[in-house]
Amino acid sequence: MPTPRAFHESLPLFVTDEAPVAALAPGRLPSYIADHRARLRARFMSGGAAALPDYELLELVLFRALPRKDTKPLARALLDRFGDFNRVVSAPPEQLGEVHGVGEAVICDLKVIEAAAHRMARSRVLQRHVISSWDAVLDYCHTTMAHRETEQFRVLFLDRKNILIADEEQARGTVDHVPVYPREVAKRALELNASALILVHNHPSGDPTPSEADIGMTNQIRAACDALGLTLHDHLIVGKSRELSFRAEGLL
Repeated sequence: MPTPRAFHESLPLFVTDEAPVAALAPGRLPSYIADHRARLRARFMSGGAAALPDYELLELVLFRALPRKDTKPLARALLDRFGDFNRVVSAPPEQLGEVHGVGEAVICDLKVIEAAAHRMARSRVLQRHVISSWDAVLDYCHTTMAHRETEQFRVLFLDRKNILIADEEQARGTVDHVPVYPREVAKRALELNASALILVHNHPSGDPTPSEADIGMTNQIRAACDALGLTLHDHLIVGKSRELSFRAEGLL
């Protein structure tokens, strides 16, 4: 007969933000929590994300990391701190960890969802004709950059048929500045055998209005592209709720 310790160590463990414990015996989860979870899952499966408000969708996400707890209070606390579902998922890990009840498992699950959203949005634009998929391009840029706490500068590289062949981060900066080197952007375009490009960067303040530095940097990159026979299609600035196009604003 196995010793109590050997029997305990043979049981599978949950990886959660609760203390590591042996697999729960049937019925350990309070019935009101189990019933609530079953109803949420049923509503989600029948109506999709549109059938649930942000806090309930977040509850669903938290079920796996917190299998024995009512996740509604933590979902509410996260939304109170960050504002909406998107901002919770895209919040920096160190800020998520400041919310009581959030541990490594919750942070990991939220970051997996964020990575999946980015990858899905990217798959809709990579190797696609950019001009005819413009809405998907804007959606990808917003998904990837709108909720970042610091500035990021990306370049979308296109071939001569305006097919997106690469999307690369060129630089990261502070809350209001990112260093960009026009010669490096042009050099990378030549390395990729690109014929055109689109510049993208975000404004963590939420306001996509270009600064004088943004305009000056864009003009420098356009001059470098012109010298090498490359086409600069646009420069997009991503804000919290909308994007600004240099081309549409007559700045390019």
